[in-house]
Amino acid sequence: MGRCRSCSKTGSRKSSGVVVAKRDRKRENTQSRRGRTRELRPGHVLVVTGGERTEPAYINGLARARGARVKVRSRTDSPENLVRYAKRIFTTDEYDSVWCVVDVDEFDVEAAHAEAERLGVELVVSNPCFEIWLILHFADHRAHVDNGKACCRLLTKHVPGYDKSKVDYAVFDEGVEVAIKRAKELGPENPSTDMWRLVEVLLKY
Repeated sequence: MGRCRSCSKTGSRKSSGVVVAKRDRKRENTQSRRGRTRELRPGHVLVVTGGERTEPAYINGLARARGARVKVRSRTDSPENLVRYAKRIFTTDEYDSVWCVVDVDEFDVEAAHAEAERLGVELVVSNPCFEIWLILHFADHRAHVDNGKACCRLLTKHVPGYDKSKVDYAVFDEGVEVAIKRAKELGPENPSTDMWRLVEVLLKY
């Protein structure tokens, strides 16, 4: 992940019943997506991340430690465009499944969800950022986190001197299984992460 950016937006709040209803439907759609489980067979996995260092270092480290077959590509772009890019470079001759790993930040992840469903790409979203997944290796954190910088500060309590450009997977390996359990118990809002879905597929090896 290249930068930690706040996922909060500024702007006026509308209180009309129509806006509230739309927001409620959006939440229900998100919950439906997170609740849906699709059986994915283990195989050679292609992963495209929106972060240049943090996510690739973690995923590649997990692959080496647990024997998974995975190819990681990183690209700085919106989640929606990352989904399209992942689909473009995915081939069934090389890979069994294709995934996108993104943060909420200030992006419209609903558009990315829709595009992922249309193109058959598995979308992993962390809110506010990937570091919430890392925190879950050490603590059952369920309180709202304002933004990416705040999330990184929380992580340093468990990983002193944490540097997102120099992630050592070995620090997290012991807590992978408990992180999966904790992530599954989180709701669809902040904090949340779908990273457990990808990790479970990789651990099937």
